[in-house]
Amino acid sequence: MRSPTTDAEQGESVLSEAVVACKDALGDRLIAAYALGSLAHGGFSTLVSDVDLGLVLADPVQQSDSGTIQAVADSVRRRGSALHGRLSVFWGTPSTLQGRLPGGRFPALDRLDLLEHGRLLHGKDARDGMARPSQSELLIMGAEFALEQLGGEQSSVRRSPGLGSMSPGDESVLDEIRSPALLVSRGPRRLTKIVLFPVRFLFTAATGQVGTNALAVTHYLADAQAPAGELVAAALSWRIAAPDDSRAAVALLARDLIPLYRQYIDDHIGRLRSVRRSDLAERFEQWRARIVG
Repeated sequence: MRSPTTDAEQGESVLSEAVVACKDALGDRLIAAYALGSLAHGGFSTLVSDVDLGLVLADPVQQSDSGTIQAVADSVRRRGSALHGRLSVFWGTPSTLQGRLPGGRFPALDRLDLLEHGRLLHGKDARDGMARPSQSELLIMGAEFALEQLGGEQSSVRRSPGLGSMSPGDESVLDEIRSPALLVSRGPRRLTKIVLFPVRFLFTAATGQVGTNALAVTHYLADAQAPAGELVAAALSWRIAAPDDSRAAVALLARDLIPLYRQYIDDHIGRLRSVRRSDLAERFEQWRARIVG
C-alpha cells in the first residue's frame, strides 16, 4: 500500500509549482493562495484525487484575469505528470467572495471549502467577511452539477474542486451505472467518484458542510437503513488501492449502485421541492426514470 505521506507530498509539490507560476503572472494582485480539497482537509490520494488551488486577487476584477489564470493553469497541467493534469484553479476577489459583486470562479461548495478548510500557502488570509453559502444554495448547486456530470444533462455548471472532474466520457455515466463491469474497467478514479459523489451530496444537503469523503462515508454508514453501506465503505478503500478482486467489485456494484442513486435522487427530489425548485425536482424524476429504465 502506498504511503499517504508520500501521496500528500506529491500533491503539495504540484501546488507549490502552481503558486509560483501564479505569483509570476499576477504579481502584487495576488493577495492569497490556498490549498483546497483533500490537500487541505485530508484524504489525498495520488490514485484518484484532484489538486485544488484557490486564489484571492485584489479588487477590482479585471477583464484579463480569467484568461491569465487559465493560461497559468494550462501551463502547469502540461508539465507531464497525472497530478499536474488534475490541477484546478479557482479564484475571486474580496468583493466577489463577499457577494458584493459578480465575477471570478468560486462556486458555492468551493467557497464553503475555502471558509472551512482552506490552508494558506501564500500571502495574507483574506477570508474575513466572506459570504457563507446557504444550505439551499449548496443544494441547488450540487443538484445542477449532478444532473450535468452524473445524469447526462448538459448545462453551464462549472466543475467544483470539492467534487472533481469526471472526464473522460461524462456522457457514459448512465451506461456505467447500469454496467458495473464497464465502470470497473474505467479505473479507480472514475469508479470512486461515481460511487461517492451521491454520498457527498447527501451529506452536504443534510448538514450544510463540505462533504469530504471520510465525513460523508461516516455519515452514510451511521444510517442502518442505508441501502448501499457495503459498497460505500468499499469505495472509500478503493481511493487508496484499486479493487483487488474485480469480479467481487462488479457484483457489489450490481447489487448496490442503483439503490444508492435511487436513494440520493429521491432524497433530493423532496429537498428541491422544499426550496421551491420544482424545475430541478422534475429533472431529478426524469433522471430516476433513465436509471431504472
